[in-house]
Formats: sequence, structure tokens, C-alpha cells
Amino acid sequence: MVEKCFNILSDYTNVGEVNKNIKAFLSANGVEQHICHAVDICLTEAINNVIKHSYKNDFTRNVEIQVSKDSNFFEIVIIDDGLSRKNLEIPQLQFDPNDINNLPEGGMGLYIIRQLMDELKYETREGKNYFSLKKWLI
Repeated sequence: MVEKCFNILSDYTNVGEVNKNIKAFLSANGVEQHICHAVDICLTEAINNVIKHSYKNDFTRNVEIQVSKDSNFFEIVIIDDGLSRKNLEIPQLQFDPNDINNLPEGGMGLYIIRQLMDELKYETREGKNYFSLKKWLI
């Protein structure tokens, strides 16, 4: 198993750079490009949610991202010490994707992550929130 840890300040301007570094790490360890692109979307949504909801747009807090990969899967764990979620309830969205004027206002981020990843887990322990995104490669 290969592992790498990334740390950023909770500022939206840091999200793109850490995504680029994580995609490069996964790509260098054999993850296909189309999956790396899905990771980019998921990480952007998840880290932005931490900044907006957990840290309430406090741009001075730490976000840790742990990435591990073996031959069967990779897992990304996003860790913060902000406000915790009550649950990881993912809405079932009902909308016409061809009607862009009437797309839902919120809740799409977790829905998209759920569609692109195989397993999601959220827990709070010892004052920290852990959001795990897992993708099977077999």
C-alpha cells in the first residue's frame, strides 16, 4: 500500500492545487485518468463543503487529506476539526438534467460524490471529522 498526506489551509484558493497533487499521486500509482478526473470533482465538492459548512468560511483552519492506494482500491480521508455534520444523508434528487434553469439549489455535491465513489463514510471522533471516500479498482 502507498500512502501520502496533504495539508492545506481552509481557503478555496488552495483546493485546486491540492487536487492537482492528489491526482498526480494517484496517476503515478496506476489509477486511470477518467477515475482521477472523478476524484477531482469529488475532492472539490468535499473540501469546499468543509470550508463552507464545517469551518463557516474561516480561511485559517487546517484541512488534512490522507490518500492511500493498494491494488484493489484507493481511499481518501478528509479530516477537519470544525463543526460536525449530524449525518451523511444524501438526498435523492429529482430533476430534469436538460432543464438547467430548474436545477436544485443545494445538496448536489454529496449526490455527485455518491455517484462517483463506491463507499462513503463520515464519523466524528476525538474532536475531528473524518469523511472517507473509497473507490474500488477491481
